[in-house]
Amino acid sequence: MDAAIVVEQLTCRFGDTVAVDALSLEIGVGEVFALLGHNGAGKTTTVRALNGVVEPAAGRVHVLGLSPLTDGPALRARTAVLTESSTVDERLTGRETLRTFAELYAVPRGDVERRVGTLLDELGLGDRGDDRVGGYSKGMRQRLALARALVHEPDVLFLDEPTAGLDPVATRQLHGRVRAWSRERSRTVVLCTHNLAEAQALCDRVAVLAHGRLLAVGAPAELARRLGRRAAVRVVVEPAQRDDARRLAEALPDVEVEPEGDDVLVVRGGSDPAPALATALVHGGVRLHALVPTVPSLEDVYFALQPDAGEPIA
Repeated sequence: MDAAIVVEQLTCRFGDTVAVDALSLEIGVGEVFALLGHNGAGKTTTVRALNGVVEPAAGRVHVLGLSPLTDGPALRARTAVLTESSTVDERLTGRETLRTFAELYAVPRGDVERRVGTLLDELGLGDRGDDRVGGYSKGMRQRLALARALVHEPDVLFLDEPTAGLDPVATRQLHGRVRAWSRERSRTVVLCTHNLAEAQALCDRVAVLAHGRLLAVGAPAELARRLGRRAAVRVVVEPAQRDDARRLAEALPDVEVEPEGDDVLVVRGGSDPAPALATALVHGGVRLHALVPTVPSLEDVYFALQPDAGEPIA
């Protein structure tokens, strides 16, 4: 995979505070990639360094082959940033907002109306494009801010907590638009978030940060395997057959079996144990009421990497 972003030993300091500590990673062209971590992990500082807003104390950064510090204007013409508090001018209409930013980004005049109309339609604002933004809901304003970020068709889109404060419907709509935009146009998306469910829903790979340092990087499933997190299957059987089911399950290689109630077993394996388990139980004459596979979530991975992250602060 070709790299859209290359970070080598990036270090950023604010006085005596090290916000990013020798961070190295690569993000591929067309990849949806998340920087994960709780407050103070270094996510936002990294995004600022990638956009030339923060000057690193050490290390190198290249985005689309350009240096954010020496090629800032050329780079920012090919990138965009959407934050959780993107402001939009309430006096303008949605259409006027996009036309204004198309002009600022030197979008060819012959393309402006097509792009503006397409973005308004794709983001569900087509019937409100000529209404003033002051009458938009928060979700509509955030979708307009996304349209504004996309109007010059950037190659890299940075999303900094883009759905904070949005309701579930608006969040789902924004996720769908981001996924479609990345997949259909091979654009790179960098999501900066502490929302683990959001990262799992959107991202191909994630980087987990803590105190400015990289703890792990990879696809969520890959990280789960690397950390020894085992896939599990929850099995519901006839209560009278639970012991038979347990015996059959324990005969399978590389599994752990844990009873849960009179009619439930939880079976964990290094790989997905569901197919072999279902075959063994059916052939053994056990009547199955339910067999529900589960895989380790990004939340499991996150807290395995940071076991103290979930503890209350004294």
